[in-house]
Amino acid sequence: MRKPVMLFIGAGRMAEAMIAGLTSKKEQEIERIIVSNQSNSIRLERLKQQYGADTVFHWQDHIKDADTIVLAVPPEEHEEIFTKLRGLVTTQLIVTIAAGIGPSKMEQALPDSAVSWIMPNTASQIGQSMSLFCKGSKPLDDLQERSLTLLLDAIGHAEECSEEEIHHLTAITGSAPAFVYLFAEVLIEKAKEYGIAESKAQKLVSLMISGSAAMLNENGDPAFLREQVTTPGGSTAEGIKVLEKNEFASVLKEAVTAVNKKALS
Repeated sequence: MRKPVMLFIGAGRMAEAMIAGLTSKKEQEIERIIVSNQSNSIRLERLKQQYGADTVFHWQDHIKDADTIVLAVPPEEHEEIFTKLRGLVTTQLIVTIAAGIGPSKMEQALPDSAVSWIMPNTASQIGQSMSLFCKGSKPLDDLQERSLTLLLDAIGHAEECSEEEIHHLTAITGSAPAFVYLFAEVLIEKAKEYGIAESKAQKLVSLMISGSAAMLNENGDPAFLREQVTTPGGSTAEGIKVLEKNEFASVLKEAVTAVNKKALS
């Protein structure tokens, strides 16, 4: 069974997370990883030394070597790359990890190519992403299916969705970790106001969040878990009252809407 060759156009944090996962978890299933980043030779050299990737400056010269091409660049750079790819690609699977660039856009630019869209999140860096993905209208062959699965498995968990669902869920799985980190920042700052050392506050808040997430993952019902913590008339109930009075739920929903609107603009 032939092993795929993967070409990464872009070498940012998400590309590195995928490359790290592929080399640590799936090394025996990959023939070769090629990475291109025209603006940062120091980063390319580090990726070469740390992961054994083949690093190049001009990705156009290596299209013919690749089975799968991963577009790991910002959304605004895609049109230029699509234009360059159009006359070069043949049977390669084209994968993007950029917000707002679904298969419909990709197929408009590259109508003869098999395409896929992966929306990972920041936990990719520790192999714990909750990634969303969808495929284009052109069926993937066996090698392309294996390549897509390898990419997804390299960074954590994955759920196949429709393109429309991913557009709606961009904030829920992709941007919401930032909301959680902001929540943690506020709790740490408040703990420091009570004289708690920052290092201790960070540890306490981090473990509280990870423990709560583990319970949620085990039980799956956040309302039930909240009720278990919130004794009627108790101190936690007073805190919930403040959140409700300040329309915490409405503000959070508004933030999700804002993220999705921006991702589509």
